[in-house]
Amino acid sequence: ATFKLRLSGLCFLLQILNILLFAVFVRYSPEGSPGQCPSQLNCSRRNPDSGFQQPHFQDVHVQVLLSFGLLVAFLSRYGLGSVAINILIIAFAIQWAVLLQGMFYFVLNGKIYVGAQSIVSADFCTAAVLISTGAVLGRVNPVQMLLLALLEVTVCTLNEYILLSLMGVSDRGRALTVHTFGAYFGLVVSRVLYQPHKDKRKREEQQDMGHQRDVFAVVGTIYLWIFWPSFTSSTSVHDNAENWAVLNTYFSLVASTVATFILCPVLYEESTPRMVQIQDATLAGMAVMGMAGEMLVTPFGALIAGFLVGLISPLGLQLITPVLHSRLKTQDTCGVHNIHGLPGILGALLGTLLTLLATADTYGDRLELVFPLVAQGSRTVADQALMQLSALPLTLLFAALGGCITGCVLKTKRLRCSPDEQSIENTVFCEVKLGNC
Repeated sequence: ATFKLRLSGLCFLLQILNILLFAVFVRYSPEGSPGQCPSQLNCSRRNPDSGFQQPHFQDVHVQVLLSFGLLVAFLSRYGLGSVAINILIIAFAIQWAVLLQGMFYFVLNGKIYVGAQSIVSADFCTAAVLISTGAVLGRVNPVQMLLLALLEVTVCTLNEYILLSLMGVSDRGRALTVHTFGAYFGLVVSRVLYQPHKDKRKREEQQDMGHQRDVFAVVGTIYLWIFWPSFTSSTSVHDNAENWAVLNTYFSLVASTVATFILCPVLYEESTPRMVQIQDATLAGMAVMGMAGEMLVTPFGALIAGFLVGLISPLGLQLITPVLHSRLKTQDTCGVHNIHGLPGILGALLGTLLTLLATADTYGDRLELVFPLVAQGSRTVADQALMQLSALPLTLLFAALGGCITGCVLKTKRLRCSPDEQSIENTVFCEVKLGNC
């Protein structure tokens, strides 16, 4: 009963806090808000409703709710219950992200003015939290997950504000602020929470995935193919900028999928890759286009990038993941390092390289959309490339510090279940109105 009351009480307190903060600070975005924008905010890039389209709004929500939900539904013991906890995290994180992002971006006369695009931006931050939970899934209880969301949204919003607004980094597909940040934040939390005797038992439980994992992977992969290009291009203001992001993402994901069929039969006994491996390749191919998607990758460049990351992801699972566990003591339940972390880093390096090619001759009018500071003459191409590159170690630093602090908070004795409450924790994860575990 104590554990149930903890979850119920924490949900009550956090929701009441959100309601009070919304009542005091949050208002709908007024018409013509860019003309009233304070000089210290770059409203031309962060206007809440600029370029907003209802299909994109829907696609991003489907992507966050269904695709990420299905990606964590494969564990035989925690699967269906983890989807329910995922929905709880999404419901809270969106509210908290709207508040925090509003404080940084949309504050006007002491009020936070939000529009539909504010929800889309909050979804991005929520996606980073869901990626992090994939690294600790099955090893933390719902109370700890909720607190993880509370702390991670805070650090994620700060990191995003520094990179996108203060530094002027171009990362609209969120290779750094979502994929890289979310993966390494979760891995650091996993390291801090490492408990050898428990992690060995959890691994044994998680090995029994069988047919259930592939079924969820089929549905999740289909949703990824349909909706992720809209997820990548949802922050593009103009249609012609959006088209590049969509096309490059598709080219990358098809190449990464083919690469999986090349490498997996060599690494595994099966002659045909399992659906979960195709799902991982799909995610990796999309993550690598997070920063470079709206840049001049060219179709063949997107194919090359997707093909390479499609090879690196399964190799990382075979070669790097065992080292991370044995040497660094991380337990990466969903393999976020190989399908989000490494592709995000490669995407940042690719984006930096492409920034050096950003000239008025190669980009034309698009230069103002992708690199407005370069088009205005206030920053050289080399300076912009340096900013793009420096954003990578800064993101890793924020992820490491935030993950360490969060892990220490979650490791406190009051948040861990006692042996008597362990069965209750498992029930929270497992018990769904479809039958017994």
